[in-house]
Amino acid sequence: MANDSSATKARIRTAAAAEFAEHGVAGARVDRIAAAASANKQAIYAYFGDKEKLFGAVLEEAMSELADATPITGDDLPGYVSRLFDYHAAHPQTLRLLLWEALEYGAGPVPGEEDRTRHYGEKAAALDGAHRSGHLPDGLDPGALALLVIGLAGWPMAVPQLRRMLAPGEAGMDRVRDTAVAMVRTLTTLPTD
Repeated sequence: MANDSSATKARIRTAAAAEFAEHGVAGARVDRIAAAASANKQAIYAYFGDKEKLFGAVLEEAMSELADATPITGDDLPGYVSRLFDYHAAHPQTLRLLLWEALEYGAGPVPGEEDRTRHYGEKAAALDGAHRSGHLPDGLDPGALALLVIGLAGWPMAVPQLRRMLAPGEAGMDRVRDTAVAMVRTLTTLPTD
């Protein structure tokens, strides 16, 4: 029975991720999630609670997968940008979930904010360590740098229409990625005096 509930939960999370990525929290429908997961609505409420809690669980899983796939080390910031860019290109659903979160929660608290704040703090600490070891120039705030680097890797996928206009064609994505990596490589090789 436990395996059946684990499988059902996994199907629900997968179906919910697709539904939330397409429609956001407000537009998502529990009955569509249940149908796509071959589950009933009661199972969704029993396992996850309300729709917002389900969104939180889906986003937490997506963010955990993203963090596992794209570790940051301060001494290889260009490599981090490359991994993050490639991850978003291969998993556009994750970025869409984050965009929906931004649209629906605005500047207010978000699901799992305390844990995610700690996680992002670890990214900033890695960059602070890189600064102290001479891998980054002086005067860069580690938190602001982490935010900007994450944006540099994610923004081209967040606005595909703009990317299409500025970097058209099949090779456009590669050019944007290579330029982002080169920009960060240049930043990390600036004199530290």
